[in-house]
Amino acid sequence: MKKEAALIKKIKRKQDKEAANELISSYYKEMYRFLYKQTLQKELAMDLTQEVFISVLQSIQTFDQRKASFRTWLYRLATNRIIDYYRSKYYKYHQLIVPIEEESLNDEEDFTIRLEQKQDLEKVVAVVNQLDAGSQEIFRLKLFAEYTFRNIAEMLDLPESTVKTKFYTAQKYVKQAWKEGAHEG
Repeated sequence: MKKEAALIKKIKRKQDKEAANELISSYYKEMYRFLYKQTLQKELAMDLTQEVFISVLQSIQTFDQRKASFRTWLYRLATNRIIDYYRSKYYKYHQLIVPIEEESLNDEEDFTIRLEQKQDLEKVVAVVNQLDAGSQEIFRLKLFAEYTFRNIAEMLDLPESTVKTKFYTAQKYVKQAWKEGAHEG
């Protein structure tokens, strides 16, 4: 933590590139995994991870360690970025034009499993995208970043009971939408 604070201070004061690289490398894999779990697309997750870290460097002057830890701040940026991505016209357009054939066909069974997982994730994401931004943020942090309710409450400066209520309401909504979708397909 002290090393992290020193790196942030160097970046803020001198825009130190080595400090920035060190700070980014210490969180890169963690952020990539968080974003990959929500997209199941390697290239997209890499692009979004890069965008998150560009955003970090552009807005590091506004980071205040008295309000939140760097990791907390980073997850908020990443969560907001993924919410923005799923709201974007690019995402909506891309959903219409990208054919399944672009998926690799290495092993037929592996491909089928990956495709089913991707389709399931897309269904969940489509439902989650219908939630208000606050509920989306809580749901994504709990499900994909595996944060505890207490961590999320501290991160969002909300009572833990509110976070739990919003999460379970969102979860119930997703399950209900899933059941309704299962009867249609």
